[in-house]
Amino acid sequence: MNIPQNLLYTKDHEWVRIDGDVVVVGITDFAQGELGDVVFVQLPEVGAKIPQGQTLGTIEAVKAVADIYSPLSGEIMAVNADLNDKPELMNKDCYGAGWVAKIKASNLAAEKSSLLDPAAYTNLTSA
Repeated sequence: MNIPQNLLYTKDHEWVRIDGDVVVVGITDFAQGELGDVVFVQLPEVGAKIPQGQTLGTIEAVKAVADIYSPLSGEIMAVNADLNDKPELMNKDCYGAGWVAKIKASNLAAEKSSLLDPAAYTNLTSA
């Protein structure tokens, strides 16, 4: 299983790449593997304000339907419109072309501590 060392993670299997006060969010390799072939992704609306832990979108896959949870509070700055036509990007390149949304974090300093580092996420997924 691929767990990049430059990202942070949630217990719900989202990854977070922090760039200043903007965070890029996607689902982990573990999550896409558990879901199977992704066939549809419901993305959030640009401009929506989302609290930490709230549903950001939904993934429909062959095996299951799963929610994507916002790892941090903030405003949706951009969504990956490529997923509308190519939801399989989540399976093929979950840490790159399969990203879900960019969020302008509103409380990064306080909420960042709730995220998992790569070692903690590795422990979670190997338990």
